[in-house]
Amino acid sequence: MTRKTFITRRTLLSTGAAASAMTLAAPGILRAQSFPERNISVYIPTREGGGADRNFRAFTSVWKEKLGTDFEPGFYPGASGRVGYEIYMGKAEPDCYSLIFGNMGPEVLNWAMQEPTFDINDYFYFGRVDVDPSCLFVGAESPFQTMDAIIEEAQKRTMTVGTSRMAHPASIGLLALGEKTGASFNLIPLSGGKNTVAGAVTGEVDFSVLTSGSVVAAGDAVKTLLVFGENRVGERLDNAPGINEAFDMNLPEMLSARAFGIHRAAAEQYPDRYARLQETFAASFEDPALLEAYVATGGAPEYLSYGGVEECAQFMKDMLELGAKYKPLLTGA
Repeated sequence: MTRKTFITRRTLLSTGAAASAMTLAAPGILRAQSFPERNISVYIPTREGGGADRNFRAFTSVWKEKLGTDFEPGFYPGASGRVGYEIYMGKAEPDCYSLIFGNMGPEVLNWAMQEPTFDINDYFYFGRVDVDPSCLFVGAESPFQTMDAIIEEAQKRTMTVGTSRMAHPASIGLLALGEKTGASFNLIPLSGGKNTVAGAVTGEVDFSVLTSGSVVAAGDAVKTLLVFGENRVGERLDNAPGINEAFDMNLPEMLSARAFGIHRAAAEQYPDRYARLQETFAASFEDPALLEAYVATGGAPEYLSYGGVEECAQFMKDMLELGAKYKPLLTGA
């Protein structure tokens, strides 16, 4: 925790020499008071107009009022997010004026599939905005309307399963389910949430797995049978149970969890700047305007969820470990 020094009017007026000595002894105090002096650049490793962009704009519309400056996004889609991270780590200055805003689940799984050119310990996430658990769902007209029916069928033959991309938390959830039950599944990457929903609805695949926000948006066209985490929205996911409850497992939540990250060097070299980013980020969750902005972009209010360094680090650790475990089955990533 950063200790703050308060300089009173009496202290400042006592002598010019004392004031000068204070300035020389604690330059970090002055840096914290003046930071930020310009806008914050944010690297977003997906396309403009997508879910991350909408989430970013909703959150920063409130955060900028707390921090006292604006945020300038740059979009770097490609290679399932790898391009954006490579550019951020390779070109952005580690001075707390540059952040990355990513989807921790699938993007961290990238590093388990193939190591990046940078050391993954050279950046970390410090501020989680939301949590969107993955789920398993069928089309409304599917012959498989219960998990019992799916498990029974998948123990007889290999069922085809749509996923937005191979290296995804939803894919991990399905593979863990197959390992637990002896069911056989063949993941089919359908390139994006809309196609993954359509695959289940049209019968192109037997069923699909995806983050639940997109499934809620599909409405009555689909039916959710299982959540790879906590069902925070109840009936909007057909009151589907969580995998741990239904199958006596201990799987970490398989989430789409968007978060702000920063160079480790920036946090270490400019601790006062970093502390101000942390403090104002957390303060944004106390403002009712944040929930309004988040819901206005289509986010479920139950998914807006503050997470700090420890929560983000634990989730990143879980994704790396599970990614390594299931890497042989995710070689199409």
